[in-house]
Amino acid sequence: MPYKLTLIALTIITIFNKALIPALIMATGIDAMRAHVGEGIPHDLPPHPGISDDVDHAPKRRQILSLSEKKLALKNALRYFSPHLHETLAPEFAKELDEYGRIWMMRYRPTEYEMKAYPIHSYPTKSMQAASIMLMIHNNLDKAVAQFPHELITYGGNGAVFQNWAQYRLVMKYLCEMEDDQTLVMYSGHPLGLFPSSIDAPRVVVTNGMVIPNYSSQDDYDRMNALGVSQYGQMTAGSYMYIGPQGIVHGTMITILNAARMFCGAGDSLSGITFITSGLGGMSGAQAKAAVIAGAACIVSEINPHAAKKRHEQGWLSEIADSTDDAIDRMIQAKTAGKAKSIGHIGNIVELLERMVERNVNVDLLSDQTSLHNPWQGGYYPVTLTFEEAKEMMSSNPEGFRNEVQETLRRHASAVNSLVDNGAYFWDYGNAFLLEASRAGADVMNEDGTKFRYPSYVEDIMGPMCFDFGFGPFRWVCTSGEHDDLVKSDQIALSVLENMAASSPPEIQQQMRDNIRWIEKAEENQMVVGSQARILYADTEGRKAIAKAFNDAISSGEISAPIVLGRDHHDVAGTDSPYRETANISDGSMFTADMAVHNFVGDSFRGATWISLHNGGGVGWGEVINGGFGLLIDGSEESERKLLSMLDWDVNNGITRRAWARNEGAIFAIKRAMDLNPKLEVTLPNLTTDNIIDSVYGGED
Repeated sequence: MPYKLTLIALTIITIFNKALIPALIMATGIDAMRAHVGEGIPHDLPPHPGISDDVDHAPKRRQILSLSEKKLALKNALRYFSPHLHETLAPEFAKELDEYGRIWMMRYRPTEYEMKAYPIHSYPTKSMQAASIMLMIHNNLDKAVAQFPHELITYGGNGAVFQNWAQYRLVMKYLCEMEDDQTLVMYSGHPLGLFPSSIDAPRVVVTNGMVIPNYSSQDDYDRMNALGVSQYGQMTAGSYMYIGPQGIVHGTMITILNAARMFCGAGDSLSGITFITSGLGGMSGAQAKAAVIAGAACIVSEINPHAAKKRHEQGWLSEIADSTDDAIDRMIQAKTAGKAKSIGHIGNIVELLERMVERNVNVDLLSDQTSLHNPWQGGYYPVTLTFEEAKEMMSSNPEGFRNEVQETLRRHASAVNSLVDNGAYFWDYGNAFLLEASRAGADVMNEDGTKFRYPSYVEDIMGPMCFDFGFGPFRWVCTSGEHDDLVKSDQIALSVLENMAASSPPEIQQQMRDNIRWIEKAEENQMVVGSQARILYADTEGRKAIAKAFNDAISSGEISAPIVLGRDHHDVAGTDSPYRETANISDGSMFTADMAVHNFVGDSFRGATWISLHNGGGVGWGEVINGGFGLLIDGSEESERKLLSMLDWDVNNGITRRAWARNEGAIFAIKRAMDLNPKLEVTLPNLTTDNIIDSVYGGED
């Protein structure tokens, strides 16, 4: 072929390939997923994929099992596999247990396809509901989304989807086979099996960590998890509802915004306001984005360089500082200029705070969002050790590591106290910072030693302003995987909220305005990581109206595929957590868990596609009970019936409990709900005065 013709041909091929190759890669990826996702546990031994350097890995877990317990853990692991493989797998799994403290079954990690949310119609299932659950599981394990994807941990250091890769493979097989009159039962990541049920029953019922109360200590958890019989599912990790750091960005923004309004005299923009916090690895990665959306100048400390760089690459962090002083200087410059900016400080938060005290730097807002519910296994790092030193010490010398963590907590609290004395407002995110600091002997109690000296964000802000009125983190996922569907859903939600705001009572006008501004700017803030998902704070009527509008849009073809509805655990109902979600319950019931259990049960017979119940979630094993759900809507009349019934219950259960605790906003909200629905009738409290009580017992404790 002549040179010119060859050049022309190559040019045409190049242009053609640039257009075609991405589509071919996508098609190949889907084909590979379809071919392998339902194969279950292979009869023959697959090749070991090795330990990848492309993702961050979980720290080694401490060795807690006795020799007899190690034997039991190995025996438990081998029951997933045919006996002819046991001789090969036994020493391999024993090595994992010795090296990592857990049996992950890394050999069985799929490598034939990428772990991510595929379009719902791509999944080789008999049930669309099953396909939606597969999509959500895959999103939880997407390396762009998950904290430690190869250890099956989505966020929080130990928030697991499954305990091992055999469980993942079996679940995918069951979901491929599932029909709409079957239910998959999940025990802490283990698929018990498919059971006959009805088409109205949930397709999956999930429990995580539901242990006997007297066996719910941290040591109990570590032992049972190492044995492979229980896991910490966090909440949205173990219930397949995680949507990346976007999951809490709206709530975080509302918290920052209202903290500045209440304590700094700010308006709707935090220009010139400073915010200092820590944590970028899991859901805490939302903080940087939330601060910028609110307009603040922010520093977020993160000890793990991989996590900080990941958030920067994803666009969730404005920039990374070269040093502690550089971070402080950049924040001061941004504050002076009134510029919204998030600065990543790769280092220990205590190092940053102590340096700010030394330099007499004024801070407006101050918090912490490290995973202190998991203090001894990588949720919090001592300031006295490097990142790598700490990872080594937490497994080789757990008692010494514990001492270092507690010393750092005492220093951390001291630095916080100094900054507060200098004018900062500090709140606890309910991540167990104050709880663990108090256990370490830090100066975090009030004068009489009965309460923490600093409030939870729920006590001061989110509880009375949002949760009591029914406003909480409503979520949806566009299962087509098409961004256009997400944009359309934003527009629909905005239209619904604007119509509702026109007739909303004065008590909730601020909440409505904040939520409208949020969804107006959702697209430009580029919050999608993983699936095409959105979060929006909405009350009962808002959730129902938005969901019905989505269902109508799916029916008409305006939205091209079904939508998954869900919520976070930072919500009105579904979570009993005395140091976070129910921190503003003051009738003595804050340590009870009736609400979460009833949400779980009530959602099951009102239409949920899947339901979940967890010991733990955000604040630690044994510290909280969470009930959650997922609901697939497909444009049908049946979907409309389910969403109206289920969403009404899922929120109003919590409002009623809050009203019975005498929370003023909740009493207003549930009375309004009864006015709107004549079928709703709840027990309301009769209020008394302190004078009556004091006349019996006196005015002093």
